[in-house]
Parts: sequence; C-alpha cells; structure tokens
Amino acid sequence: MSAIAVTGSSGRLGRMLVPMLTLAGHDVRTMSRRDGAGDHTVDLRTGRGLDEALRGVETVVHLATSNGSADTTMTRTLTAATERSQTSHLVLLSIVGVDRIPLAYYRHKLAAEQIVLNSRTPATVLRATQFHELLDAFFHAQRRLPLRLAPALPVQPIAARDVAQRITALVAQLPAGRQPDLGGPQQITWSEASALWGAAHRPRQRSITIRVPGATARAIRDGHGLVPGPAHGELSYTDHVRAAAEQADGER
Repeated sequence: MSAIAVTGSSGRLGRMLVPMLTLAGHDVRTMSRRDGAGDHTVDLRTGRGLDEALRGVETVVHLATSNGSADTTMTRTLTAATERSQTSHLVLLSIVGVDRIPLAYYRHKLAAEQIVLNSRTPATVLRATQFHELLDAFFHAQRRLPLRLAPALPVQPIAARDVAQRITALVAQLPAGRQPDLGGPQQITWSEASALWGAAHRPRQRSITIRVPGATARAIRDGHGLVPGPAHGELSYTDHVRAAAEQADGER
C-alpha cells in the first residue's frame, strides 16, 4: 500500500480517517501545526516542515482548513510542495454548495478547489455536507439559554465517519477530479434537528424557529447545500442523536 500524508489529522475528521487508512494497510503520516500533535510539525501557511513531511509520500489528503484567505494560502503552499515532491495524488475535502452559497468562507474554499484542480499534481476533490457534530455544537452552545433558536433552513448533515470511509475509498483509486457530492441520508430542517437534539439533551428547553434574511439564507433555502443524488452516507442525524443520548445514559 502507499504512503499517505494527512493534513489536519488532529481534527474531528482526521482522527477518524487516520485509523481507517492504517487499517486499510497504508503507511500514514500525520501533519499538524501544533508540536507533538502529529508525526510531522508543519506550517501550511509558510511551508515550514512540509518538504520533509512529503518525502516519499504518494498521496496527500488535505483536510486542514482555516478562515478567510488563509485557506487558499495553505492550499497554494501545499500544492507547490506536492509538485516539488512529485506526489501522485492530492485529495481535497470541500463543502457542498461552495459555488452557490455566497459565504466568504465558501468563496475561499472554492478558490482552494480551483488551486488543487489547476495544479500539476493529479487531484480528487470531494464535497460533503455539514457534519452532525456542527449541528450538535450549535445547539449545545445555547444549552443555558431559556430558548433554543433554530433557523428555518434545510440541512442534510452527514457523519464524519461516513466521509472518512469515502475518502479511504478514494485514495485507493486513481485521481479523478471532482467527485459526486456526498451528503447525509436525511434531509431535514434546522428546526427539526433542534427538536431531535432537544428531546435527547434538553427536553425542557423550548425551541423556536427563526427566519433568516439575506442572500446566503436564500441560497440555502433553494437547496444549494443539499445533495439530491445517490451519494449519501449511512448514519442519519436522527440515529446520531439517539446513539449519543444512549451513550450519555450509559455513562451516568
């Protein structure tokens, strides 16, 4: 099997992906900006430590992300290094709707896609919907408020493990450019998700739906953050919340 380097390996998805790649027989090198958080300490903004980390690597999985123009800076630095090292495959994780939803963060993510696809390193780009844990974090942050707010917008959350499984399959294939978008198996609204989360974690806290104005909300309402096609994960948000509640009960 091949040697694979993973940026952002200490993040939520990276912590799931690395064991899957190792179990599949790959030699995995983890990269992190924080000392001791990975096999190699790498600063993707400056390129410090990057050439050494990529020495002998055949495939790079780029999970690291940042706000603003730093995202494109890191991606540009990484692709320059993969070209120098003659890496044979670069896999980038992106987000469904980056070309249709007018968020500043999404604009930079779209630019990162273009950098990867236009580089001399053969590449694969996978867009996925939001992770279950993002919704959890949004609701958890409101846990001490008298009311829990939820926007009247559709969402199709996916389990990070399902995304990790798809990436594990992609690294075993030839570079294939843009891949079909990957979404969760359940399309719901944030309000419905709030009710599911609240029943499991804060049953006495009332949830109210709010209407969000603006172009970004309109693009989301129009379904540009959803995946209507067949490329779906397995774990629904309903089952995710139920499993988390059962685990919490078992730990009490």
